[in-house]
Amino acid sequence: MFELLRPLLQELHDAGTERDRAGNRQLFFDQYAALVLLYFFNPVVTSLRGIQHASGFRKVQRELNVSRSSLGSLSEAARVFDAELLKPIIGGLAAQLKPLHKGPEAEALKNLTAVDGSLLPALPKMAWALWNYDDKKAARLHLHFEVMKAAPVKAEITNGKSCEKKSMHRMLEAGRLYVIDRGYEQFCLFQDIIDIESSFICAVRDQMTWKILRERPLSEAARAAGVVFDAEVDLGGKKAKGVLKQPLRIVQVRTDKTDKNGEPVFLTLVTDRLDLDAELVSLAYRYRWQIELFFRWLKCILGCRHLLSTCQNGVEIQVYLALIASLLISLWVGRKPTKRTYETLCFYFLGVVELDELMAHIASLKKHD
Repeated sequence: MFELLRPLLQELHDAGTERDRAGNRQLFFDQYAALVLLYFFNPVVTSLRGIQHASGFRKVQRELNVSRSSLGSLSEAARVFDAELLKPIIGGLAAQLKPLHKGPEAEALKNLTAVDGSLLPALPKMAWALWNYDDKKAARLHLHFEVMKAAPVKAEITNGKSCEKKSMHRMLEAGRLYVIDRGYEQFCLFQDIIDIESSFICAVRDQMTWKILRERPLSEAARAAGVVFDAEVDLGGKKAKGVLKQPLRIVQVRTDKTDKNGEPVFLTLVTDRLDLDAELVSLAYRYRWQIELFFRWLKCILGCRHLLSTCQNGVEIQVYLALIASLLISLWVGRKPTKRTYETLCFYFLGVVELDELMAHIASLKKHD
């Protein structure tokens, strides 16, 4: 995995050297990134002091091409090196992954990209990490997750109080089918997605209004998927006038939930995709849950709940490298990472598992697939 990553990290080597006025820097960005990646793959290392201690071992120095680093250098690195330089590496690794799903449904939803945010608990002294409570601090990870590859493709770190919709505006790109929840309900965001030549499927609140332009007939497949209503509409009434430039589509789906009166609860989805079958619109929104599972993997398994730095740039570096670590596992094993695979990799880095045993585990995953 490090052989795969080394050419990409090499481009970071000279980043930050312009701030080295004394000319005596011994820790470079590619080396710092390699040490943080070691932190993710070795559960024995649980802190910045642990990383500093590991940097003194000969095998670590030899394999990662690093020298012994001081705690001061590692702490300073979080502020000296630019986290933005890691974003192209995330995109480049994600582009190398192949879709995990096949068939007509996967082909129709090939660019399905789930978007959501997740809070990362921060220390009270991290003043930049504003949240809704004065006594609590949090950073927010805004993530774009390509569902058919089970891979993160874009990310941004802000304070916990920041607006998710504004973040999505900044991160939009062409050729995507974005699937988003009620927190992203915004007419100007819908139009910006369309204008950039992407599409969206968004759950909206029950208070949403629309004028039916043409009701679409429901197929047997749509009814079997729980779809109860499908229509092209003029969305939003007066509030959307002058913002939305075209009709949109409403698809309502019966859920397993009931209200306090025992009546079934319906999910209302808005999309600009008039060509998709209604059951695929419903399926696409169900796929949105994959990003929630990835957040759990990132925080609970990879350990991104413990922050190594207190500054925003340092948190960005750590989270982006966690995404890179996850992508490396996916590229090596050819599937989305699981806890058992991650444990096997950690055992390998600890020296408990031999290389042939690790390769046998990966082969068994491919055979199972």
